[in-house]
Amino acid sequence: MTAANTNEDQFAILRRTMVEQVALHADHVSGKTGRDAIAHPVMEAIGRVPRHAFVPVEMTLYAYLDSPLPIGCGKTISQPFIVALMTDLLEIGAGHRVLEIGTGLGYQAALLAELAAEVYTVELIKELGQSGRRRLDEQGYGNVQFRIGDGSLGWPDHAPYDRIIATAAPDLIPPALLQQLKPGGRMVIPAGLEDDQRLLLVTKDEGGRYETDEILPVRFSHLMSGADEHDSGD
Repeated sequence: MTAANTNEDQFAILRRTMVEQVALHADHVSGKTGRDAIAHPVMEAIGRVPRHAFVPVEMTLYAYLDSPLPIGCGKTISQPFIVALMTDLLEIGAGHRVLEIGTGLGYQAALLAELAAEVYTVELIKELGQSGRRRLDEQGYGNVQFRIGDGSLGWPDHAPYDRIIATAAPDLIPPALLQQLKPGGRMVIPAGLEDDQRLLLVTKDEGGRYETDEILPVRFSHLMSGADEHDSGD
């Protein structure tokens, strides 16, 4: 057996342990989330996707901790439980088209690609977006389309979307994302001021009316817009 095979076997063991931790965490907070468990298809996807392939090399040994990790540019990959919960809340169907705001290094997009027909992902930071695209391509996710741009504006060219997910937090839900959500659709997004963020589930009925439910207090990176990038001098 080669060293590469040995490493993959070890990662598989660590991934199974991570899945067990996610399941325990979901059960522990079920009173807040209203969900006794993460849906089986989501847990299976988490068990398949190699999280270590979507973190910087220096973070590889920590990839399967149930913890957020730095990925560069002041951003993080979210805690596996939060990723699982957000994905579960979307209730993705096999034929769905999903918009993701905040590609990062591509882990959430990989999970979405396991469950949905098409994934459209937008990242403002070029360095992260390009690295995320490379990593997703290397893992064979051919149903993901990429764009470098302002996530607060969504991706109108391919709207409307059955599902929308954001992996960074605006102060308020961007109107463009609400408009690009298909009637009957679901959006999961963290929102609020830095010290008072909530994970929100937004549903849009067939008449175009919205309903918003607060799920959990969370802490995410701020959703930067093109104006933020310009003001920062980057």
